[in-house]
Amino acid sequence: MNLHRMLLQRAAEGRPLRVALIGAGKFGTMYLAQAKHTPGIHVVAIADLAPARARASLERAGWAPERLTARSCAEAAKSGGTFVTDDAAAAIATPEVEVVIDATGNPAAGIRHALACCAHGKHVVMVNVEADALAGPLLAQRARAAGVVYSLAYGDQPALICEMVDWCRTAGFEVIAAGKGTKYLPEYHASTPATVWPYYGFTPEVVAAGDFNAQMFNSFLDGTKSAIEMAAVANATDLVPAPEGLAFPPCGVDDLPRVLRPRDEGGHLHHAGQVEVISSLERDGRPVFRDLRWGVYVTFRAGDAAGEDYVRRCFREYGFSTDPSGRYSAMYKPYHAIGLELGISVASAGLRGEPTGQALAWQGDVVATAKRDLAAGETLDGEGGYTVYGRLMPAAASRALGGLPLGLAHGVTLKRAIAANAPVRWDDVGIDAGSDAVKFRREMESVFGGGGGSGD
Repeated sequence: MNLHRMLLQRAAEGRPLRVALIGAGKFGTMYLAQAKHTPGIHVVAIADLAPARARASLERAGWAPERLTARSCAEAAKSGGTFVTDDAAAAIATPEVEVVIDATGNPAAGIRHALACCAHGKHVVMVNVEADALAGPLLAQRARAAGVVYSLAYGDQPALICEMVDWCRTAGFEVIAAGKGTKYLPEYHASTPATVWPYYGFTPEVVAAGDFNAQMFNSFLDGTKSAIEMAAVANATDLVPAPEGLAFPPCGVDDLPRVLRPRDEGGHLHHAGQVEVISSLERDGRPVFRDLRWGVYVTFRAGDAAGEDYVRRCFREYGFSTDPSGRYSAMYKPYHAIGLELGISVASAGLRGEPTGQALAWQGDVVATAKRDLAAGETLDGEGGYTVYGRLMPAAASRALGGLPLGLAHGVTLKRAIAANAPVRWDDVGIDAGSDAVKFRREMESVFGGGGGSGD
């Protein structure tokens, strides 16, 4: 509740919180649009593989050209300007930088950047949820050992869900389910970059006039992004995915307490205490009434038997939406503001030394799953592509299966045919066991084991 006051104090003292941003895509640009208005924040460096693209992003975000005249990170730190570079390692190593934001979306790069932050004593805000889903528990453990903060990104749905879970538990409620809304139909799992735009209602003219990445948009549609984000939530909150993964039940905000309760009490959940994503579409394609497509939610249960009647009466008195029993209720947030809210994580990590969500155990994993019948010799193209989508699984089940993590299912060749909707296993592909990302993921599996171990 006092982050703004703390930022004002840093500004008054002439020592703003110094930040480096890696990746000037949509999320990073949204953050930059707000950072220039935030007292006590100095963006020292912006690192992107295409510096010209980063400069174009800054222009869209309203940054004055004179702020970008620094010729090095060190000069920018001293002058109050911002240096645009393609050298992420140099930005991380800049002594004055206190917080690094990874907004690359590349899991291998995210692991590399987070480990560099640990080595250089920098807090890291991981917008790159792909890296977190692949190896977040071990990255967070390494950060704690290094005395720095590793944090999920506020504004992205996982961190907002973690906040709601924390509110719920701190208030003494039992969390029954937590998650988000999305647009979903079962047929979307087979969507590819070539088929994605009609599902969004975008005409070729709209696509041609905009800055749209078909593979990125497709990852949201085909269920992959939902699986990645719910793995991050499960690992940060100790909520456990259902054995069958995400069911995407259609549900509006008024029905959250009824739908998101256990099956043996009339709901759709496999068990109390799980992550789930709800659909804004009925299975026949009709829109759900008062859907939560852009938002997040938590459902919770009244206290123990001795006090349950009293809490249920309080729910009624204060207008809580409940299930028919009056025992289950819900809270939700209808929107998330993406990078426009990211400054909350930056300030929390840099000023309080606290994450806005962080992997603490290994409860959820995302396994590459065939979109169609795949032949031996085909090369997988990863998140949002033509060959696989990501399916959420309990980590213990993924470990027992030997499932190939979605974050490593790019540029690897199949050794055998895989049927549509079947999982891909480590043994099904030729993979470079010596790559840093593969070695780090294998280490995480060894340390955490699957099934919730903290590894500490």
